[in-house]
Amino acid sequence: MASSPSLFFFLSFVALFAALGVVLAKNPVHSVLFLILTFFSLSGHYLILNAQFLAAVNIIVYAGAIMVLFLFVIMFLNLNADTEPHKPMLAKVAAAVAGGSLLLVMVAALRDVHPGTTYNAPAFDSQIGMVSQLGMILYTKYLLPFELASVLFLAAMVGAVMLAKRETGERNF
Repeated sequence: MASSPSLFFFLSFVALFAALGVVLAKNPVHSVLFLILTFFSLSGHYLILNAQFLAAVNIIVYAGAIMVLFLFVIMFLNLNADTEPHKPMLAKVAAAVAGGSLLLVMVAALRDVHPGTTYNAPAFDSQIGMVSQLGMILYTKYLLPFELASVLFLAAMVGAVMLAKRETGERNF
């Protein structure tokens, strides 16, 4: 996909606007909808970077499944101003300290980053993020770890079903 700076700036503006909407929205349903818009704009960034698989997974998994789950939980809880207690000042201070700590960690991690120094244009492979290249690597070089992860996920799903299943007269611990 041919990228242009104007498309990048448009997607960046939409992502930042939607991310601010997530934080500043009073209605939790509106916040979830802004988060979906943020995920779609980030998928656009993945497409610009020629990572089609990441864009598809981001839309399917995050904007699709996870956001539907969030929306279901929010609507199930039916939060409103009458049932939600007012947050004390200590909780607001703790949130500000946690956010400041996260900002400090990010600044410390990105302090020694020098963008643009490791890019080598003649050696760059533009096919690296394509689904076909990912499949070739996944099913040749990393076949055993991929299959072991699938068996692990299958065992986790069976375990979750067995834990959730209740027999009549059975005690829950």
